Amino acid sequence: MSNSLNLSPIKIILMLGLIIFGLISTLAIANYIKTTKIVNNQSINSQFVLNQYSQKILNNQWIISSAQAQKLVVQGATILDARSCKIFNIQSLLNATCISWQEFSQSQSPFKGKLLTDDKVLTEKLQGIGIFNHKPVIVFGNTINGWGEDGRIVWMLRTLGHQKSFLVDGGFTALVKGGFPTVKFTKNNSPPRGDFVVNRNKNWLMSQNELKTNLEKDNLVIIDTREPQEYAGKTPYGEERGGHIPGAIHIYFKYWLDNNGMLLSRDKILEMLTEKGITKDNIIVTYCTGGVRSAWSTSVLTDLGFKVKNYSGSMWEWSASSADIYHLKISRKEGVGNRGN
Repeated sequence: MSNSLNLSPIKIILMLGLIIFGLISTLAIANYIKTTKIVNNQSINSQFVLNQYSQKILNNQWIISSAQAQKLVVQGATILDARSCKIFNIQSLLNATCISWQEFSQSQSPFKGKLLTDDKVLTEKLQGIGIFNHKPVIVFGNTINGWGEDGRIVWMLRTLGHQKSFLVDGGFTALVKGGFPTVKFTKNNSPPRGDFVVNRNKNWLMSQNELKTNLEKDNLVIIDTREPQEYAGKTPYGEERGGHIPGAIHIYFKYWLDNNGMLLSRDKILEMLTEKGITKDNIIVTYCTGGVRSAWSTSVLTDLGFKVKNYSGSMWEWSASSADIYHLKISRKEGVGNRGN
């Protein structure tokens, strides 16, 4: 028998060394791949939990609690202070940017309630205050003494195409109670420049002509969100004529708030709407003087699942138009048939 396969001790040792090295290398590579998968999966799963929570909010809500706002801030949400950039607001929230609804609205009477028409101008303004396409936006106001400015900003952002904007229930006070850090108010906060581009959505907007055309439709409900005295005919805010749009139901926007500026329970608000004969089968149009209080009401109703549009031109526009075409009704007694507080 041939001895050609006989190996010297040195060769045998070398071959065993190569085999052992190969086994070690294979085990090391396998362990690396396994470890990498685990790390990646942990990262993906962690991000999935955050995104899943965020998506749940995005799909179902316009209004969030202070606790939900905190979770969005952890994800990098933009914070907007909608309290009209007034100096007497001694404090604001850390990293919040002051915003005034008038900056994005027309300046000439009687169209002050309507948004600017130039999308490029609006895009520039929104990018300037740090609005990003991919980042949620949380907006807070003064719910007790305010006019619903926070709701106006959220309605505006949604109407301009930003579908990740939210109103915080209870506003500034609720956020502070929830543990948000505060800072001395400044009007000159300079946030990172955003990349948001306006892409209008008409789902929550009603024009004057559309409202006039649809006034007689059976399933249309018009809600006047002003004070009882305004509904009855007083003109304290520069309206050219007094009264209310014919057929409008009066629900002052603050009827849906408790004494602490927090929203009433969903069931309570739904009960109040049911008492007024308003159901989710209706198309609702809200209005006020200049589309601010009504925008806040639009945010609340949309969050509740109603189909609702804000007539932003509101009484400033309607009352300045021809009285022969754009009628107004005056109540004989202030607040007749209305729920007061």
